Amino acid sequence: MSVRKKLLNATAISALAGSALLVFLAVAGPTIWGPAADTTDVSSRLLGASTAHPFGTDELGRDILARVLTATRLTLLLTLGATAIALAGGIVFGLVASILPKYPRRWFTGLLDILLAFPWLLMVLFFTVIWGATATGAMLAIGFAGIPSFARLVYNLASSVSGRDYVRAARVVGVGPVGILLRHVLPNIANPFFVNAAATASVTLLSFAGLSFLGLGVQAPAYDWGRMLQEGILRIYVNPLAAIGPGIAIVLAGLVFTLLSEAVAASRGSGFRAVAARAAGGVTITSRRRNPAPAAAAPESDVVAEITDLHIAFPTADGGVVERVRGVDLRVARGEIVGIVGESGSGKSLTAMALAGLLGDDAIITTSAHRFDDLDMTGQLTASDRARLGVELGMIFQDPLTSLNPALTIGRQLTEVPEVHMGMRPKEARVRAADALTAVGIPDAANRLKQYPHEFSGGMRQRAMIGMALTGKPRLIIADEPTTALDVTVQRQVMGVLHRAQEETGAAIVFISHDIALVSAFCDRVIVMKDGRVVEALSAGRIRQDAQHPYTQALIACLPDMTSDRTQPLPVIPPELMPEALDDSAPTEEPSDAREGSHDGAHEKEVPV
Repeated sequence: MSVRKKLLNATAISALAGSALLVFLAVAGPTIWGPAADTTDVSSRLLGASTAHPFGTDELGRDILARVLTATRLTLLLTLGATAIALAGGIVFGLVASILPKYPRRWFTGLLDILLAFPWLLMVLFFTVIWGATATGAMLAIGFAGIPSFARLVYNLASSVSGRDYVRAARVVGVGPVGILLRHVLPNIANPFFVNAAATASVTLLSFAGLSFLGLGVQAPAYDWGRMLQEGILRIYVNPLAAIGPGIAIVLAGLVFTLLSEAVAASRGSGFRAVAARAAGGVTITSRRRNPAPAAAAPESDVVAEITDLHIAFPTADGGVVERVRGVDLRVARGEIVGIVGESGSGKSLTAMALAGLLGDDAIITTSAHRFDDLDMTGQLTASDRARLGVELGMIFQDPLTSLNPALTIGRQLTEVPEVHMGMRPKEARVRAADALTAVGIPDAANRLKQYPHEFSGGMRQRAMIGMALTGKPRLIIADEPTTALDVTVQRQVMGVLHRAQEETGAAIVFISHDIALVSAFCDRVIVMKDGRVVEALSAGRIRQDAQHPYTQALIACLPDMTSDRTQPLPVIPPELMPEALDDSAPTEEPSDAREGSHDGAHEKEVPV
């Protein structure tokens, strides 16, 4: 459904009509009704409702309806001013809290919790005492009192976005914290933020009316709806409309703000197009040098990526650490397809993310060597190094719905690498992006570039992710379970697209999956991982014949084939192959058969793990 269709509903139309009316009254009200609102006529004082004066007159004979219409400008200005203060303060404090280190962030969020626990009305009265009982003082008091709630909202929304795959991918190639916040976080939290802002404006309007009614807001001779309500309430039994008139204005304006909130919520963010281009950003993985590993058999010039003696641990809440990857060596040759299989939690994705340099600061990483082509990934990467990674290293994540930025169009995301890292003009980059979508089998690519990720199906999003990797000049593509949650038909299509992409670019591929049958049919080599260790490395074409490790044999035994006895239940992994039984089972050398080429035997590669 298009954005235009989403906006054509009763709520949105009512909100737009009400907003237009308020804007008209705020702009033209003092000019049209100002003279009647300010002209005194003692002979006409305290008149009741009539045709000449629908809401009656006040003690000086001034028309109350004219005063209500004229007061729209001041009331709305104060309301929007206080809301803007709360919004600006909430954005600044919430975003700052989201990028602070661990312990300062805890202190900061703790302060927010204390302020939120403090009664809001008492906080408003406290600030009112500081700045005085004036219109400006009331605006500042209500605005500052609203900052904690907005800050907490922004912090929660920013924290939920900052862990997404596209944000981590942006960090690794150089975008700093400010760029991450402006280009990735703010566009994705805009919709719920504006929904809450519109709803808060209604509350702010009522708060101003309350302060003015108590004599703590607008002071004479100025007047707003709250002050007029205070004056009219004294004669409510004589002329009810003197109080009901300002009350009706407050209710109607509050209703307009509420309708705006509902209309924005119904748009699901489609109306807020991010104008910031998505770019890549970086974090540096700190590596502690260990004793060098034995020299590899494959020529150094034939290796596109390598990581040696990789250990990955994470801190625990009690101050300890838990190790998830333990001593993994991984070497990928040019044009090679390496599959990594194993159960959930075996360390497959962590190993691949470490190879790509995408793990965050919470990961404790130690390694003897880590390089991509001739880049030392353990050192401080320069801007040119990150730009090179953005072009030559492609990443296909497991869930493209969370890996693609939902606030940016597909075209904006696919043109990033050609524009930012390859120096293409926007028109050239768009042609390259369209060619990439066409290459992965997406029809009408030029129009598809204008759509958002949520407008693509699951299989098309995964193809778009592959297309994004092809917009550069990939030398290595890491595919982290790209077919998970896809049906077998779409899975076959995605695998075909990935295979064609590899043939056309000559890129090496690290393919991660739970499906050992899929990996053995697609890859040149298969690496089997269990509990953070490599337990076996095999040639994909001979995995059934050459599997030696009990865990690998158990994985293969669980795969049915055309000769399987369908009257018997499928085997399961036996208890003796659980973690404690495999602590000392990791091999120290790859079998020679694993050094064969692809499963079709067309060429040979010597690429041990």
